[in-house]
Amino acid sequence: MIDSEPRLSLLDRSRTRVGEADWEALRSTVTRAANAERLGYDRFWVAEHHGVPGIAGAAPAVLLAAVAGATTTIRIGSAGVMLPHHQPLVVAEQFATLTAFAAGRVDLGVGRSPGFTAPVRRALRQTEPDFTADLTELLGFLTGTAEISVHPQPRGAVPLYALATGSGLRVAAELGLPVVVGGPLLGVGGDPAPGLSALAEYRRAFRPSPRQPGPWVGISLDVLVADTAAEAADLLLPEAWAMARSRTAGVFPPLEPVEAVRAAARTPRQQQYLEQTVAAAITGTPAQVESRLAELLDRTGAAELVAAGSTFDRAALAASDSALAALFGRATHFGTARP
Repeated sequence: MIDSEPRLSLLDRSRTRVGEADWEALRSTVTRAANAERLGYDRFWVAEHHGVPGIAGAAPAVLLAAVAGATTTIRIGSAGVMLPHHQPLVVAEQFATLTAFAAGRVDLGVGRSPGFTAPVRRALRQTEPDFTADLTELLGFLTGTAEISVHPQPRGAVPLYALATGSGLRVAAELGLPVVVGGPLLGVGGDPAPGLSALAEYRRAFRPSPRQPGPWVGISLDVLVADTAAEAADLLLPEAWAMARSRTAGVFPPLEPVEAVRAAARTPRQQQYLEQTVAAAITGTPAQVESRLAELLDRTGAAELVAAGSTFDRAALAASDSALAALFGRATHFGTARP
């Protein structure tokens, strides 16, 4: 069993499935959150995407309101709200409103990813963002130090997390913010040295703040567990194929059944991208996943694992969530909410 000290969380992007309506993906997200609470997960995150056929999660604050109504103890948060798309005051008001329904359970993760395509960026009226200035302004509203006050007044603090890459880590260190990192920074299936160097620099440059006295790192990646390694690898195929298509055809599609993915014709470039997604994930039997996660958590010094896996078969995904919770001993923690 993995040391139960690190937090264990799920990130659900409200992935759509071929043959299903978008609303079904959103309802599935709420169901998964309630199940995560029963399994003893510490936190449930939702994401923000716009104009993406394969993702129904476009409004984190609205979706989190539904999640709040279906849960009572698990922490809920955004991973994340993309600040280039919003005014900091509006973000602060939305998450302060959420605390009226889930006091002491609301977390705000923010990032700066642009819209997926040029038409989406135009529709969002996106301009060149100043991430540092936006974060500073948002902090002012959340801490009550801005020139105007947020209403409704939040019921308790709303912790702020930065979803960070190299330059984002520098900003987070300057502002004294905890970070959640993923992708190449984790070095899964590749060279871990650059990521370790970036995390070390974040910890070295971190400036303590009233809300965060020391550096804090969470890690996020696809994690899927099954009875056999082959079954777990199959679970990842729909997501890996969607990623390959997005990078070669410019569209991120709904998830397809494993059988359809296997039968699909692939270009060499698509096969390369598919293999890259597979290499960046952790899949396997409980014993295999336990070993790889223990190494990754130890190497990064992470305080939280944010598991972001998805697959076409929702029953298989629920079984994976249950197996992962068991690896962390979370069944014994049911009913507790960790800060």
